[in-house]
Amino acid sequence: MEVGSANLVVAVLIDKLREMHVRNEEENEKALAIVEELMHRSNRTPEENELYELLIILIEKFEQKHYSPGEASTPHSMLLFLMEQKEIKQSDLVGVIGSKRIVSEIVNGKREISKVQAKALGDFFQVDFSLFT
Repeated sequence: MEVGSANLVVAVLIDKLREMHVRNEEENEKALAIVEELMHRSNRTPEENELYELLIILIEKFEQKHYSPGEASTPHSMLLFLMEQKEIKQSDLVGVIGSKRIVSEIVNGKREISKVQAKALGDFFQVDFSLFT
């Protein structure tokens, strides 16, 4: 398959995913495996980045529904989710979004994520910054 046609296939899949939901644990595990694979790719294509972001949202929705009933997806929960998935510690975020104290306050939900910090987190996690706003 040529690169151009592969990108077209990915683009079509992304369009279908926009309307999709992770419906059960098996689908959630499959989505997590794809996210894990994409997470470790250093040079993702724009289509792979879009797929990565969409899958994270689908996984987050499934896990909120099945593991945390009543709790909506928030910038804070997205940060915690990505930190867990990428095995990021608070200390890894020092200098990315602020001092040790500021990072601790954000991670512990005592401080909101600013727009500047959201952009820095988007760059750090290689996702759209709007996930943190």
